[in-house]
Amino acid sequence: MRIVDLPLDQIYRPLYRQNDPEKVQALMESIQSIGLQEPIDVLEVEGKYYGFSGCHRYEACQRLGLTTIRCRVRRAPTSVLKMHLA
Repeated sequence: MRIVDLPLDQIYRPLYRQNDPEKVQALMESIQSIGLQEPIDVLEVEGKYYGFSGCHRYEACQRLGLTTIRCRVRRAPTSVLKMHLA
């Protein structure tokens, strides 16, 4: 596992999540004030990045106009990706 800053537009989010607008707003204020404190978890499968957690943090960074987000990247085979999509 490695921690890197990835471009937001390179992280595919295949599952729709309904985010709490108040939580997103609170995170935006926190990120503006002290930066993102906890990386999101991302799977790297065949050179592509898939995000399944950190939905509120991802949206907060997106709404702030940031181009990258700190990620905890774990390489995985396609079989693991399929488990997440099931």
